[in-house]
Amino acid sequence: MPPSLYTPAHFAAPSLAAMHDLIAANDFGLLIASNGDDVQASHIPFMLDRGRGDKGTLLAHVARANPIWRLLETRPALAIFQGPHGYVSPRWYATQPAVPTWNYSAVHAHGPARLLHESAELTALVDRLARLYEDPAGWSVAGQPERFIDGMVRGVVGIEIEIADLQGKFKLSQNRPRADRDGVIAALEASGRAEDRSLAAAMRATLPSE
Repeated sequence: MPPSLYTPAHFAAPSLAAMHDLIAANDFGLLIASNGDDVQASHIPFMLDRGRGDKGTLLAHVARANPIWRLLETRPALAIFQGPHGYVSPRWYATQPAVPTWNYSAVHAHGPARLLHESAELTALVDRLARLYEDPAGWSVAGQPERFIDGMVRGVVGIEIEIADLQGKFKLSQNRPRADRDGVIAALEASGRAEDRSLAAAMRATLPSE
């Protein structure tokens, strides 16, 4: 499969585990399907099952009225996940002259989709997804009226994507001298934006140990 994510070697994700961690931490992803004439995209939460398949399996559901699932009956899925990102000013570099850029991390997951229509499978999927976000005493399928749950699952289609290809790009200034990287990290850590500080932490994790 041709790569869908342009990735120079110095920005390649360091490991499968790193890509899985990014998905798990940023699990509100973008699901894309196309048959060549029609392109559909849906922003939905995913659950990653790391142990199913060589590269993991993504679990999700969409409204039955959403046309994207019909494309997935015959076409593979692409799910995109984005980590912390932000503007990098050339003023933060020790090396001059320089130009502005944008640092970010992203993962593209490709694979065939298995669609779930059967009530018991959908009920289990909805319950599993809810438990990912609820505390132990929170909402669960078991606590709802049976007729309510039956009506709910009739309105959704479940999606399982066994990941066949996983591409990760961690563009975090790895191509810059250490002094430049330190300057960017310091500026981001001093920012009032929480995402900038998260980006700084992601950059710091790429620094070689001293």
